[in-house]
Amino acid sequence: MKKESKLVRFWKVLGPGLITGASDDDPSGIATYSQAGAAYGLSTLWTSIIAFPLMAAIQQMCAKIGLVTSQGLTGALKKHYPRPVLYLMLLFSFPAIVMNIGADIAGMGAVGNLLFPKIEATYFSVIFTILLLFLIVYLPYQKIAATLKYLCIVLLVYLVVPFLYHQDWLDIAKNTFIPTIQFNKNFISVLVGILGTTISPYLFFWQASMEVEEMEHKKKHLIVNKKIIHDMKQDVDFGMSFSGVVMFFIILTTGTVLFKGGIHQIDTVEQAAAALKPLAGNFAYLLFAIGVIGTGLLAIPVLSGSLSYIITETFGWEQGLDKKFHEAKAFYIVMAISLILGLSLNYIGISPVKALIYTAILYGLTAPVLIAIILHISNNKTVMGKFTNSRTSNVLGFAALGIMTAAAVVLLYLQLAGD
Repeated sequence: MKKESKLVRFWKVLGPGLITGASDDDPSGIATYSQAGAAYGLSTLWTSIIAFPLMAAIQQMCAKIGLVTSQGLTGALKKHYPRPVLYLMLLFSFPAIVMNIGADIAGMGAVGNLLFPKIEATYFSVIFTILLLFLIVYLPYQKIAATLKYLCIVLLVYLVVPFLYHQDWLDIAKNTFIPTIQFNKNFISVLVGILGTTISPYLFFWQASMEVEEMEHKKKHLIVNKKIIHDMKQDVDFGMSFSGVVMFFIILTTGTVLFKGGIHQIDTVEQAAAALKPLAGNFAYLLFAIGVIGTGLLAIPVLSGSLSYIITETFGWEQGLDKKFHEAKAFYIVMAISLILGLSLNYIGISPVKALIYTAILYGLTAPVLIAIILHISNNKTVMGKFTNSRTSNVLGFAALGIMTAAAVVLLYLQLAGD
């Protein structure tokens, strides 16, 4: 009974961190990890180990900024930085997030079509968009948070798939703990893609804003103490480790099943799901496909919510998932517009693959700047008081800054160099 109560307590602690971590493994992320596994087998497994501490450190800083300042990351930028910095972030974030939403909706629609071939993928995309719009507008905050939290469980299907196929666990261990780097354009592109989809700027904004929502919902926004900070760290650490484990298993699945099956070119998430069917069986294919739809339902509200928090906080409009539609019309309208624009990308000639490339470029350019600003705010005693960064947080934060800056430089070089 004691054990059960500890488990229940731990589940209650989990919230924004778990949702943020799980939403990181969205359909576009699954496509990126699948591309890595199919093209290079198990050679990129080690990235999940490297990414975890960097993700956790940055997301903890964002969460702490939200808790201590009682405002989102946009609010902190608005208050402590020149307006051009804020508008530049908005300029880059809006198209990147909309294209990410578009790629996710298209991925869900295509997988829906794989499961039910008689219904066209575009119809599924429209159905999922309408469903998400309805849930976002009509569900109160507590239900949205609980729904997102339980949707995270869907990701566990990816932990099952590799066990349906024969594995060489010694080879897996070697590739997990001994980094392999191939110094060629394609491999470096894959590494940059993994970093871009793992440490994404929209998650920074979502984390900070959701911590504020949670505090207001629990009526704790007046006092931030060590217990609250400790609970937040537990939540973020668990969420980021959960994200890393799912990422690991997707690369493991595609790296063993597809790579060894001779399928090395995967451009979309539905191709990954379809390719699994003849090689690993119907059950593996079905689990993979269901996971894509589940992660889309989880990630798209996070993406559209992040954008809405950024825009409404920039212009000082009413915001918050805890508010009803008539109390924060602009907030919900921005979310609705982002979903409709994302859906429309499929009809104006921007393919999901192109959307992913453009998203990666925009995220790659904004992430280093945002990480630098987050580090600056997190070490500013005027803003953070006694809750400034620890030495460990700074070491990990600056490591993330260095790696993401290098990734941005490489990304630009690869794009400018062409073929």
